[in-house]
Amino acid sequence: MTPLKIPNRTARHLWLWVNGLGDTPTGPLDPAALIRGLGFVQLDTIQVVSRAHHHILWSRNQTYREPMLDRLLARDRAVFEHFTHDASVLPMDMLPMWQRQFRRMKDKASRSSWFGKHLAEDHLDDIRRRIAEEGPLCTHDFDTRIVGKREMWKRPPHKIGLDFLWYAGELATCHRDGFTKYYDLAERVFPEHLRAQKVPDRDQVDWLCGAALDRLGIGTQGEIRKFWDATEVSEVSDWADRHARGLVPVEIESAEGTWTKALACPDIEARLTALAPPTSRLRILNPFDPAIRDRVRLKRLFGFDYTVEMFVPAAKRQWGYYVYPLLEGDRIVGRIEVKADRARDRLSILNLWWEPKVKPTAQRLRKLESELGRLARLAGVATVTWQGPAFDAVR
Repeated sequence: MTPLKIPNRTARHLWLWVNGLGDTPTGPLDPAALIRGLGFVQLDTIQVVSRAHHHILWSRNQTYREPMLDRLLARDRAVFEHFTHDASVLPMDMLPMWQRQFRRMKDKASRSSWFGKHLAEDHLDDIRRRIAEEGPLCTHDFDTRIVGKREMWKRPPHKIGLDFLWYAGELATCHRDGFTKYYDLAERVFPEHLRAQKVPDRDQVDWLCGAALDRLGIGTQGEIRKFWDATEVSEVSDWADRHARGLVPVEIESAEGTWTKALACPDIEARLTALAPPTSRLRILNPFDPAIRDRVRLKRLFGFDYTVEMFVPAAKRQWGYYVYPLLEGDRIVGRIEVKADRARDRLSILNLWWEPKVKPTAQRLRKLESELGRLARLAGVATVTWQGPAFDAVR
C-alpha cells in the first residue's frame, strides 16, 4: 500500500486533537472521561504552581480543580495508580489489560539491585500482615531506617518493600493525603469483577498496542511501545505484522520538511477529513503533559527543542528550574517560568522567552495575561505579579 502522506501542519492539528488540546478548555467536565481519552495521566511530586497531574487535566478543561482526582481515586474507584513510563493514574476499567504490567514490573524489580536484600520474604510478609490487620498505611507508619551512607535516591527498607509490592500489584494506592500515598491490599481496592477477568497475554498486548495507536492517531512502532511502556519491542513488531492489513502506512512531514514512516489507526482518513484547526487560545502546558513528554517527537512535529531542567545543577541550566511551554493555536510560541507564592497570595512570573520569529504582539500578551489569571485560580492565589526579566520582556 502506498503510504498516506500527512503534511506537518495536518499532523500537528491531529496531534493536538488526540491529546485533548484542540478545543477550547471549557464546557461540561468529566474527569474520568478525560483520563480515559488520554489513556493515563502522569503523577509528579513537584508543585511549583500545581502538580503535573492536576495541571494536565486542567489544561483540557479549566473548570477542573484538584480535589476531583482524589475523589476518582479514593471514593469512586474510577482510576488506579501504577507505572507506565513513570508513576501514573489510569482508568480502572483497563485493569484486566494491566495484569502483564504487574508481572513485568515485579520481574524487573526482582532483578534490580535497587531493591536488593530488602526483598527478603519475611520483610515483605511483615508489610503484608500489617496492612491486612491495620488497614491502609503510608510510609510514615513504618520506622525502618536507611543503612549506610545517605544518598539522594536511597530509601529505607520499608519504602522499598512497599514499592515492590505496589509494582507487583499486591498493594494498591487506596487514597492520598496531600501527596502522601496510602497502600492497601489490592483485593480491597480493585473491583472484584475486574480482578477476576483473565485475559490471555497476547490479547493484552493487542489491546495495549491498538489502544496506544488510537490515542496517538499516527505513530512509529517505537512510539506505540513507549505510550504505555508495558510491552517489548518484539511484541509490538509481532502485533504490527499480525494486524498489518488493518493498519495504514503513513509518512509524516516534520517541522523541518523531512519525512518519517509510521503507522496510522484504521480510521485515519476519516479523522483527517473531519479535522478542524485547533483553538487559537494560548495555553501554559505542564512539562509532563502527554502532548510534549516525548521530546524527540515534540521537536520533529513542532520544531521546539525542550528539556526539563529541574535535575540540572542551577549553574548549568539554560532556562530555569521549572519552565512551561506556551502553546498558541498549532504552534509552541515560547516558554515561561512561573511560581505560585502562596504565602504572598500571588503567581510570580519570573521569566519569559519567545521563540524565534514570534512577536509579543498586544493580542498575544492579552492572551497570555488571561491564561495566567486562569492559572492563578487553579493555584488558589489572588494576583499575578511580573518580576525582573519577565517584566522586561513585556514592557
